[in-house]
Amino acid sequence: MKKLPMTAVMFAFAATSLAAQENYRHAEEPIGTVEQIYDGDLVPDLAVSTFRNIDRLFPTRTVAASDNPYPLQPADRQLGPVTAQLGDATYDMDDFLALDSVTGMIVLKDGKVAYEIYQRGNGPDTRWMSMSIAKSVTSTLIGAAIKDGSISGLDAKVTEYVPSLKGSAYDGVTVGQILEMSSGVQWDETYTDPLSDRRALLAAQIAQEPGGLMRVMAALPQTHEPGAVHNYSTGETSVASEIVVGATGKKLADYLAEKIWQPYGMEADAKWWLDSPDGNEIGGSGLSATLRDFARFGQFFLDGGVIGGESILPDGWTDTAGLPVTLSGGDTAEYGLMWWPGWTEDSIADKAYLAIGIQGQNIYINPTERVVIAMTSAQPEPLGKEPVDPLVMFDAITAALATP
Repeated sequence: MKKLPMTAVMFAFAATSLAAQENYRHAEEPIGTVEQIYDGDLVPDLAVSTFRNIDRLFPTRTVAASDNPYPLQPADRQLGPVTAQLGDATYDMDDFLALDSVTGMIVLKDGKVAYEIYQRGNGPDTRWMSMSIAKSVTSTLIGAAIKDGSISGLDAKVTEYVPSLKGSAYDGVTVGQILEMSSGVQWDETYTDPLSDRRALLAAQIAQEPGGLMRVMAALPQTHEPGAVHNYSTGETSVASEIVVGATGKKLADYLAEKIWQPYGMEADAKWWLDSPDGNEIGGSGLSATLRDFARFGQFFLDGGVIGGESILPDGWTDTAGLPVTLSGGDTAEYGLMWWPGWTEDSIADKAYLAIGIQGQNIYINPTERVVIAMTSAQPEPLGKEPVDPLVMFDAITAALATP
């Protein structure tokens, strides 16, 4: 597989900001349905065209781009050949790109581009679905709202900001427990099971009725004491998004644009799914952005949430959000504040962490080696069946770029 040099994939877009482009070149492609995404029922080509056009599946709100994009300059040292060992097998970059259905990847070292590639017709102008990467964005907005005083802190009660959950199992649950996904409220995240809680939430999203998602969440029973057990729940992220809206009085897309997207210098508009026409954003999925802006978001986090010399996040937020959390009984959950701690030996040593979306979306952050990797893929099934664990390849890339 031939790797395209950075100049080959960038030349057509160098003259103008992506934000100034009015026509989206993928807009007329055929797409599947949202049910096909979660059922894992998309053939590869249809997966590609669907994942770069998810703004056509639901109403969206625009996250407005910056007028002054953060420049992504080429690194002095470009990434050379990389191999990763997985069991008895050795994989090089070509193997990884092909086997994991990668449609784009960008590697930043010290904030500069050490590697960038696009496949399957994608380019720097292509928006791609985030799926659960959106969770990490939503949790970051919780941090921003704490920093600016709109939320009193992680110990604040959920129902203070989401009154529609009063009288439900969320009574007494804190904002911090939502971010840890330790509310104790029942949840089954099985994407492909039509009877799961995740699919019930999706059905409410498809119905596009105002308040529908919170009605699903308010009907759930409590199964554990708050703070005692971690249970991965996209529903908790929908609650998190409502916390931001209730606390700030602003829509998530607008708040994201105000706090990060514009001041940090994202070069393209993003789109975010809504729960109903002109309603609230879906906090756990549906943010569609360019690969380079996903990488910029990772760099923003690596930089400690600092923009123009001022942090928009609470002190220490970026140091702890990607670390395993300690539950009330003393057990450790291998999950952070809607970020995933690394699970390989190398990533644990470097305190690396990731935002991960089903079907192959990743933002990897390594604070020790100051590496950020953003990757998009078109894996047809939401089942985590990548032939090559992306983190193993990310470790190998980081090692290849390690500061001597």
